[in-house]
Amino acid sequence: MTGTTVPVYHLTSRGEWDAALAEGCYRRSTRGKSLVDVGFIHGSPAGQLAEVAELVYEGCEDELVALVMDMRRLEAAGLPLRLEDGGNGTYYPHIYAPLPCHLVDDVRPAWFDGQGRFVFDG
Repeated sequence: MTGTTVPVYHLTSRGEWDAALAEGCYRRSTRGKSLVDVGFIHGSPAGQLAEVAELVYEGCEDELVALVMDMRRLEAAGLPLRLEDGGNGTYYPHIYAPLPCHLVDDVRPAWFDGQGRFVFDG
């Protein structure tokens, strides 16, 4: 499958992403928790992102963004990446290291619509 991308998404606030850009490395695990707190950065395939967003970011008024990465590119860069059961039989990609910002391929707007449903430009 050479040349095939395997997208991984991570939802965060615009403020957290901007802070990471200033540092050059992203170190948040999820809303309100750092990589140090949890041990890994949460990731999701596109089909799981809405479920994760509604669970973790419901009621959040911050501007949100979805970081888009290529799983193969992360692995090729030497980042420890594992698919792990989230406790419900669903597997999620977890990144066990700080994420260099240059490995994020795209940053897409994300939000909750008027009915509270998660939407992202993906």
